[in-house]
Amino acid sequence: MKETAVQAPVADSRVSKIIKSLSELENDIDSLNSKVADMKKSLNSKAIKEIDSLKDQVTKMAIKEAESLIAETKARAEQQSKKIAADGQAKLEKLRSTIDSKFNEAVDSVVSTILKP
Repeated sequence: MKETAVQAPVADSRVSKIIKSLSELENDIDSLNSKVADMKKSLNSKAIKEIDSLKDQVTKMAIKEAESLIAETKARAEQQSKKIAADGQAKLEKLRSTIDSKFNEAVDSVVSTILKP
């Protein structure tokens, strides 16, 4: 019977150690869960900041590209308008030259028509 009495405190001691170990393990798991939750929040915050930064960079790049395209298009339009103006000026000069060369002939024709009996 003494053996049973000695085994009971040893068994209680072992059970207590197991319970204590399980309790510590549960505390460690809770601590890890808390740390993981904090890490998730931190990672999420960093991801949001990075997304915002990338959005800003993309927006700046798009604006720069748009400004470049606008400047290029404007330069081409100015070149075309200068060419059109030069062509118009050349045609106007040709028309004036034609008018000048035919003016005396037109005056003679009008005078002869008026003076005809």
